[in-house]
Amino acid sequence: MVVLAALTALGGLLALLAGAYGLRQTRRISAAGQVAEALVKPPQPGLDRPLLQFETADGRVVEVVSPVPRSRRRPLPEGGHIRLAYDADDPRETVLLGSEPAGADWAFVVAGGALIVLGLVLGLLAL
Repeated sequence: MVVLAALTALGGLLALLAGAYGLRQTRRISAAGQVAEALVKPPQPGLDRPLLQFETADGRVVEVVSPVPRSRRRPLPEGGHIRLAYDADDPRETVLLGSEPAGADWAFVVAGGALIVLGLVLGLLAL
């Protein structure tokens, strides 16, 4: 039972760290990233997310898969433009400006915290 408790807490810690890292990256890129207008292109066959094409400050044209799924409440306008922030060192790292907060990252943080607590409770019950 102690091994199960430890594995549960360890899995929770990994999920919590993954969510915290995602939130940190989003905050960092939103605050310090370069801003660009991106053209929203239809998704490629087999993908559920549209493509975003934009020009970096140094003139490179970059095409990335949208970080936001197509099924969200307010879909991205295909053929339209949207504002995004990108990491100048790695333009593939993007954040859509004005979009919903990173729900998946928060879900990882909450689920990870819950698993840590569950692992601690299981560990205390095993003693």
